[in-house]
Amino acid sequence: MTDPESSPEKIHYICQTYVETTAGRNGQTDLKIAKQFEYSTASEAQNRAEREALSKDCAGADAYMVTEDPTSGEVGDPSFLVRLGNVPEIDGY
Repeated sequence: MTDPESSPEKIHYICQTYVETTAGRNGQTDLKIAKQFEYSTASEAQNRAEREALSKDCAGADAYMVTEDPTSGEVGDPSFLVRLGNVPEIDGY
């Protein structure tokens, strides 16, 4: 029988891309999440972010990792691996 108290945290490696959108009458541009990809390693997420950031449709891309407590389902704050192009401020998370 497995002790749930000893369950290791699960790590998620994410590549998230952004597109610019024009909001309201003032024409102010905002960033919107376009795509999210999950990978099994940090390097895979970072490589995807680097490729996506080169796309003409992509304003910017983040690669980050988060840890999840499998017993509670709580997810921690992101730890960024790379931030490329036009991305949201970190305190916006």
